[in-house]
Amino acid sequence: MDWGLLMEYGWVLLVLVGLEGILAADNALVLAIMVKHLPEDKRKKALFYGLLGAMILRLGSLFIISFLVDVWQVQAIGALYLLYIAINYLIKKYVRKEDHHKSKKPKKAPSGFWGTVAKVEFADLAFAVDSILAAVALAVALPATPLPTIGGMDGGQFLVVFAGGMIGVIIMRFAANLFVNLLNSRPGLETAAFLIVGWVGIKLSVITLAHPDIGLISEHFAHSTLWKLIFYTVLVGTAAAGWFLSSKGQKRKRENAV
Repeated sequence: MDWGLLMEYGWVLLVLVGLEGILAADNALVLAIMVKHLPEDKRKKALFYGLLGAMILRLGSLFIISFLVDVWQVQAIGALYLLYIAINYLIKKYVRKEDHHKSKKPKKAPSGFWGTVAKVEFADLAFAVDSILAAVALAVALPATPLPTIGGMDGGQFLVVFAGGMIGVIIMRFAANLFVNLLNSRPGLETAAFLIVGWVGIKLSVITLAHPDIGLISEHFAHSTLWKLIFYTVLVGTAAAGWFLSSKGQKRKRENAV
């Protein structure tokens, strides 16, 4: 058993869980608003059915992405998308001074039970685009494993992305309140999460530019220990800065997640 390989995969999975948890906290607030109009006894059912369908949609989306992950054009689009997410958030938050949470609230929820279930499913799928792209960008740089290929990805890489995504759904449903409270006490973690998304976008950009069909960056460097050390040092440093530079007294008013 290669313990170094297990540690590297375990570390990436831990990063994915943390990132999923931070992003899922806000997403859970949106889902809570979507089901708020339903009778109390139907709210949990709507979330359960909606998130069950969302898990199936996530798996299907991951299979599609796994077949395209080695296409450099897809990698480039993914990198640009992740950078857009991070830059767009930072501009809204610190330049335009907009409330990030208000912009995410749905305007109107459908009155029907199954209509709400469908809306929860597709809302979660929309949220999943960010997290799946970030997870794939992290996973594709992991070393190959002896596991058979799943879709178009190495089996180990696919499983770590799948596990991170499913844990994100679970966090969205059951542990969102914990992350909401954490973000209330440490608001800097939200900014750190989007900076990490942007940093992952830079990593995917490096992989894209190192693709044999482009060759602007050495393929050896893109997969080297030095680049991995730089990447994880910045990633951990960003997360730590988000934690330690947050003011505990700086609270945000947020609705309780279901």
